[in-house]
Amino acid sequence: MRTIVHLSDLHFGRVDPALLAPLRDLVHRIGPDALVVSGDLTQRAKSAQFIEAKAWLDTLPGPQIIVPGNHDISLYNVFRRFVQPLKRYKRHVTDDLDPMYVDDEIAILGVNTARSLTFKDGRVNEEQIGDIRAKLSGLGKSITRIVVTHHPFDLPETFDDADLVDRAPMAMRAFADCGVDLLLAGHMHASHAGSTAERYEMGEYAALVVQAGTATSTRGRGEVNSFNVLRVSHERIEVDRYGWDVIGGGFNLMKTEPFFRSGNVWSAHTAGLFPIGI
Repeated sequence: MRTIVHLSDLHFGRVDPALLAPLRDLVHRIGPDALVVSGDLTQRAKSAQFIEAKAWLDTLPGPQIIVPGNHDISLYNVFRRFVQPLKRYKRHVTDDLDPMYVDDEIAILGVNTARSLTFKDGRVNEEQIGDIRAKLSGLGKSITRIVVTHHPFDLPETFDDADLVDRAPMAMRAFADCGVDLLLAGHMHASHAGSTAERYEMGEYAALVVQAGTATSTRGRGEVNSFNVLRVSHERIEVDRYGWDVIGGGFNLMKTEPFFRSGNVWSAHTAGLFPIGI
């Protein structure tokens, strides 16, 4: 079994500084096998914000799989937005926009969905789909395959379909061919975990999709600051959601959701939902 900490939407430049040390300390206590950050490291893609974000991420354990979000592309500087959209991200954080980590149990592949031509939406292209196929198809069947993006491939019905990554159906067909098990994303500042079976009718294939809320931003959109911890084995994945307790001044476990594999289909074990009060 592998433990993955999933952070998203840090938004340095608009963080609550009171959360940074408690979150760092808790991540170290959890001791993950890998750390995933699914985009929006900064609020406005400024060099100082990237430097601050990277300095904080460097205090966390690795290996780290980090992808950019739409806020990591300059918004108001037209030249930088369209000609050098992720130059500062690559300079200060990492120049690898498609990072990958593989061990003998899991493979985590980051995919950049941030684009200059849209203000907040994301997309994948055919070249990226080909890269996903090349990197994941040849792995052993016992390896749990995980794809990390900023923009989501699935959301609850209460959200607008326009918030999904563009060309999601094309990507989902590739995921089915490669046997992708788990899709991690952020962007919406809302926590969610569920199967892709209802949105994408793909016969005997359904991935588990897990959304992370914002870990440190002051822009909570009605949800407390939160992050996910995933306990991953080949046949079972448990998703722990930690939320910020304003009174106690720390992150506490709020809910555990178990999911199980049946063939190539991941689904919730509905009898095993364990809400935990904070």
